[in-house]
Amino acid sequence: MNLPFCLISIMLIPLASAGLALIHQGLGRSRSAAHAMLATLCALAVAAIVFVAIGFSFAGFPSGLAHTFSAAGIAWDWLGAEPFFARGVHFDPTADPRPALTLCLQIFAVGLAAIIPISAGSDRWRLGPICAATALLAAFLYPVFSHWVLGGGWLADLGGTFGIPAFTDLGGAAVIQALGGFMALSVVWILGPRRGKYSADGIATAIPGHNIVLVLLGCLLALVGWIGLDAAASMLFYAAEPIQIVAIVINAALSASAGALAVVLTTRIRYRKPDASLSANGWIAGLVAGSAGCGLVTPAAAVFIGLVAGVLVAFLIEILELRLLLDDPGGAISVHAGAGLWGLLAFGFFAPPTAGSIAESLLAQLIGIATLLGLMLPLIHALNLLLNRIFPYRVDRDGDWQGMDIRELGAGAYPEFVIHADEFIPR
Repeated sequence: MNLPFCLISIMLIPLASAGLALIHQGLGRSRSAAHAMLATLCALAVAAIVFVAIGFSFAGFPSGLAHTFSAAGIAWDWLGAEPFFARGVHFDPTADPRPALTLCLQIFAVGLAAIIPISAGSDRWRLGPICAATALLAAFLYPVFSHWVLGGGWLADLGGTFGIPAFTDLGGAAVIQALGGFMALSVVWILGPRRGKYSADGIATAIPGHNIVLVLLGCLLALVGWIGLDAAASMLFYAAEPIQIVAIVINAALSASAGALAVVLTTRIRYRKPDASLSANGWIAGLVAGSAGCGLVTPAAAVFIGLVAGVLVAFLIEILELRLLLDDPGGAISVHAGAGLWGLLAFGFFAPPTAGSIAESLLAQLIGIATLLGLMLPLIHALNLLLNRIFPYRVDRDGDWQGMDIRELGAGAYPEFVIHADEFIPR
């Protein structure tokens, strides 16, 4: 592994968070823009501190200390056992650099997962509970699943346990994206829709994002950050060589491009004009879906994965909003959970021959997906429900009307500009 190359890749990851932050605030109302950006910054800060203090101990790293238990004659590696406050990580020149690099990458990765649900709770999720939910994610939820997949846990050892290929998630489509998307789904269930989003008979009202230019700029920043994330994770956890990073760069660009163009074409056919906000979601969905396989799939497969992710997200956003009445302003559930699960499944079809047969690869990927849906999603929602009883997630009725900037921060993001009045929203 090329240590400087890996470190440079890790240093690009914050651009993914910056890109998502611009997308989230741009797709929300102008009267909550500053709140969305501050919430993102606070979530990144809380995630970093809590993960170093507690979460890294449970996440661990390959060949590190771990808790195991025996069942059905099998030893199940289920949780890391590193010292708290990263005391087991050493930074002297003679030490193995992998634990330190893993900690560095995971700090940014858990922060990326933590900011995903902020867009789903836009305009109504209070800052205090956002920080509390982030602490829960960074201390327990993310580390547990990360250990299973990236830290040498049981999902990473399916070959030794069941004789099939390991569950593969090179760039975090499961550990970061799907987990963050499920957190967003749980938050939406708890918060309910924004006031005025649905009429008494369940008809949805369009509440367009206030700054699509920043949303599209965020897409470009996210691409650079995603390349860094995919490259660093592939080198650290799957022993990718620097030359293989070229394939990661190419595939990330192709999957994002295919996702965006798929939505442009889909919305052009359905609505006669392309939808800019949905197209931005298609771009991110392509990156999310492509993360599972990164550089292990062919460029043609990356294009196909991105195309399907874009079409899937275009329809999934509509289904969630109009059929299931889930108010997700930034499309986080569809983009991160929906496209993430598709990317994991797609890798089973397009995995290289060295990963085993298609049937074996699909089985391994389906085991990981079943773990996400059957175990992690219920656990995430149960803990969020409990946390909501202690720190109520939703802002009060006045805050719903005034906007999060005024209610929680005391000042708006655009004080010198005339902001749209939402007289159509009932008090």
